[in-house]
Amino acid sequence: MINLGIKQPVEDILKAAVEHKADIIGMSGLLVKSTVIMRENLIEMTKRGMTTPVILGGAALTRKYVEEDCVDAYGTCGRVAYGRDAFDDLELIAKAMDGTFDAYLAERQAKRAGRPSNQRRELGRAKRPTERPVDVEALALRRAELAKMADVPKPPFWGAKTIEEVPLKALIPFVNERMLYQFQWGYKKQGKSLADWTAWAAKEVRPIFHDLVARCEREQILKAQAVYGFWPCASDGDAVVVFDPETDAEVARFGFPRQSAEDGLCIADFFRDIGSGERDVIGLQAVTVGAKASETARQWFAADKYQDYLYLHGVSVEMAEAMAEYTHKRIRAELGFAAEDDRDIEKMLSQGYRGSRYSFGYPACPNLEDQAALLKLLGADRIGITLSDEFQLEPEQSTSAIVVIHPQAKYFGV
Repeated sequence: MINLGIKQPVEDILKAAVEHKADIIGMSGLLVKSTVIMRENLIEMTKRGMTTPVILGGAALTRKYVEEDCVDAYGTCGRVAYGRDAFDDLELIAKAMDGTFDAYLAERQAKRAGRPSNQRRELGRAKRPTERPVDVEALALRRAELAKMADVPKPPFWGAKTIEEVPLKALIPFVNERMLYQFQWGYKKQGKSLADWTAWAAKEVRPIFHDLVARCEREQILKAQAVYGFWPCASDGDAVVVFDPETDAEVARFGFPRQSAEDGLCIADFFRDIGSGERDVIGLQAVTVGAKASETARQWFAADKYQDYLYLHGVSVEMAEAMAEYTHKRIRAELGFAAEDDRDIEKMLSQGYRGSRYSFGYPACPNLEDQAALLKLLGADRIGITLSDEFQLEPEQSTSAIVVIHPQAKYFGV
């Protein structure tokens, strides 16, 4: 087993695969943006005529995404399997070594082929145009109707502001504990009902979480920071144009895909049309828990402290997400919408609030390159956030997002 480590460019992965005559390649993604890179890697492997079996896994992935989108991305061979966890991976590696991997994939695809959703997908794939024409007049009318549902709020300031540091204990209520315990740390339900599992986790696992947070605070392993702010904007076709609040000059333009169905949605629809003569408001944010989290995790891994490594990596990822929720809540509060948040914290974390936050890499907001403009507007280098050559955020435990305040804006797929 050759472990290349995190954030490996596809060139290095493929070079190592050839050098070591790999029987199988594995890629893991804990963050949603990783799943986009996985698919791009498979496309590049296809261009090079590779047929090496691939296992994809990690908390950010779903079986459906792997067995549909990622299989499609790997050319005619489609030799991609979903590894739910380490035990699944071991079984898949055994199949690759004993020659039954392809038979397993054929069985999985046969099971999917009979599903109605899959049949609709095949039909849609045949009919869907690569570019959907935009009816400018129809869009303007739709956006005029959406605009009537919500007045433009007045932000407390224009431009960007820094949150120097948030105490880790203040972020604990914003942590998605199910995601942390089940998907990051691997504590499965094992036949328990959700209520029983939740009660068990509160007693047995939550103390581990709280002890680790206390240690991270004590040893300054995590430092939660953010930059966020407000800009005037307007929609122009399927793009959102961001303007300088003083000169009204265009300072950024974010393009978004549109759903292929009739009257399909696009993020740009939730902002006033540029032809209306009225400016809307967009929120931008970027958060991090710092570089020391990854450095410490690597040290613990090198010292064979594998459980500590797993716990720290999971906590740092989920604390970054919690900081994103914290910052988003602050944006809503400063715009005067805090009263619309659901009082149940779990419901609030499931979009129980006004508007939505879209991170680059999600289907409705896929262009990782657009993070460059977002980080520049925010001055994200002030809290140490930069972009890699592959447009990935560094430090790893960081997130960025655009904040849409229209009450109709929620997650949707494209």
